[in-house]
Amino acid sequence: MATDKELSDFLKSVEKRAWKRAVYAVRDEDAALDIVQDAMIRLSEKYVDRPAAELPLLFQRIVSNATMDWFRRQKVKNAVVRNFSDFESAGNEGDFDILETLEALGSSLEHESAADSVSRAQILQLIEAEVAQLPGRQREAFLLRYWEELDVAETAASMGCSEGSVKTHCSRAVHALAKALRAKGIGT
Repeated sequence: MATDKELSDFLKSVEKRAWKRAVYAVRDEDAALDIVQDAMIRLSEKYVDRPAAELPLLFQRIVSNATMDWFRRQKVKNAVVRNFSDFESAGNEGDFDILETLEALGSSLEHESAADSVSRAQILQLIEAEVAQLPGRQREAFLLRYWEELDVAETAASMGCSEGSVKTHCSRAVHALAKALRAKGIGT
């Protein structure tokens, strides 16, 4: 059973990332904040008896479910079906690996000039904008794998799909991001 301090520390550690993930999903900052707050409340009310080690996956699943609930409410409210799979990229070119790029960036940040820092911030803004444009399931798989650093099995459990689906969504997301970044002149 997680203690109050463990639960509190866990929620503090994931709140910003969860909010950003929800913003990418719903494209509305206020709705994303509501989703994350609801997910935190659900976790603390219904799963307080679980061990602290189970909290990350439970929370990711609750956020995913809360996001899906939001979309269902919007569908009923607006009577509009949004099918993100219509926007999936069919391109499978390039060998871009986000982890290699992030590792390379990590070692070079120690001796970074002000101009390099500004350039890096601009590139990160472009990446965030491109991630926001990914189809919903690709974005979710990408963020869980590379932002939340969950492994394939954990991501599959969180998304409620097979490991093969996670790999497919991640591959498509990475290829789409690499293609979009190359089109903007950012070498991968």
